[in-house]
Amino acid sequence: MLLRTMLANLGGSAVLSGPSVLPFFLQPSISTCRVCIRTAIIGAPKLNNQRVLSTPCAARRRVRYDDEEEDVDGDEEYGHKEEIAMLELYSQSAMGEALIVHAMVDEEEVEVLIFKGFSSCLSGRTPPDPSRSVLPARAVIKSIDIIKGPFDPSNTEYIRKGLTWEAFKTSLLAT
Repeated sequence: MLLRTMLANLGGSAVLSGPSVLPFFLQPSISTCRVCIRTAIIGAPKLNNQRVLSTPCAARRRVRYDDEEEDVDGDEEYGHKEEIAMLELYSQSAMGEALIVHAMVDEEEVEVLIFKGFSSCLSGRTPPDPSRSVLPARAVIKSIDIIKGPFDPSNTEYIRKGLTWEAFKTSLLAT
């Protein structure tokens, strides 16, 4: 009943803004109010039981091209690290697991946490731009620990500890 009153106040039809399948046109009927979405007609009383719109959304790293301008802050070596990208891809499919990567950057040990496709530096700053790698290209991965996720620093449960990059790549990425 409320929908009929709203339609009468709107003049019988309304255009709403939203995602890709819009505009919606609300068309009153003599017997019941109906909502028409392109060619599909769905009865208004059933709307709260049905899911009309579904817009998948995922945040991933953006593609960087060679012809893009170089960073002005001098950190262009943080653009892309192939090993970190492979570990992020692995962590997306490894449910309930997180990775702690131990690496050396300019004679300094750096720890990186990778969980569900995202990486964060535990021993330094993490770039705010998700398209940039947390490790520079000159970094050398020393070992990888597989732990139960999500990461809890007070209670870290190791599944495998001290894997080299080559051992990790051959044993886990090959499956």
